Amino acid sequence: MGQALFVRFQGTSANARGHFPGVFALVNGLGRAGELSEEEHRFWRSGNDWYEANFTNPSTVDPTVFDRDLHPGAASWFRTTAGEVLDRVNGYLEILASHGVSCERVESSAPGRIIYEDSEQVVVVPWEAGLSS
Repeated sequence: MGQALFVRFQGTSANARGHFPGVFALVNGLGRAGELSEEEHRFWRSGNDWYEANFTNPSTVDPTVFDRDLHPGAASWFRTTAGEVLDRVNGYLEILASHGVSCERVESSAPGRIIYEDSEQVVVVPWEAGLSS
């Protein structure tokens, strides 16, 4: 296998649909549930605001990209060259760790069938899901 081109930070436990939620979904869940300290809440909100202003949300380009019927199991992966976009994930990982939420770093040179891409990320349908559809 070649050098990893993509990286994903995801929970270690599958959700009800059998998918592993990404780092943002995990922290957003804590934030929406009111489980963050004031400092964590400030970081979460300012971090999400930064990503919204500086990082493309794939669903604004293609509203069907995360459609569960069209693209089962679709998941976002960062390019390993994403620089500051990747660097900012550390604060989210620290929040998860402080709340005992397990998160892992997964790397791949071919995480699935690419259904969206830009200079910092791809959205893929995992190979297993892509084969069964």
